[in-house]
Amino acid sequence: MHKTGNIFLVGLMGAGKTTIGKLLAKRLKKTFIDTDHELELRTGVKIPLIFELEGEAGFREREAALINELTQRQDIILATGGGAILRKENREALAQNGTVIYLNAKVEDLWQRTQHDKNRPLLQTSDPQAKLAELYAQRDPLYREVADIIVTSGQQNVQHAAREVERRLLEIQPT
Repeated sequence: MHKTGNIFLVGLMGAGKTTIGKLLAKRLKKTFIDTDHELELRTGVKIPLIFELEGEAGFREREAALINELTQRQDIILATGGGAILRKENREALAQNGTVIYLNAKVEDLWQRTQHDKNRPLLQTSDPQAKLAELYAQRDPLYREVADIIVTSGQQNVQHAAREVERRLLEIQPT
């Protein structure tokens, strides 16, 4: 189906993209890359500072350039930032260059995982749980549009979620 062997993980913050991605990369012997972490390495600053200095638009520009570059690689597992799918060019790059997996979780589960994380600029509001619900409503259709596979990553443990992703990958890409 996809010649590159790339796996791209999409979903909201707290869905488990990085944790499950690292585990999958180990199990499937692929290189793992997290776009947010890679941006921090390249800029030398944390994501909240990029948001503060350049705004969300500036951050999204950097993110789009990075996704364009990374999706050209071979045999990687890429954990994208939660808002990466907002740009059509990102959705197209992901869809054309690998298998896209949407890690879907309920807003309540996402809130449990992110409520103490100060490294989430979009949740630094007076009502972060409502903001998370708003982001879910806005982004869920886009995640579904780009996804080849949808896996629930809510209450199940990471090992189980990773096994489910592997099982679903085998269904569409038999060895």
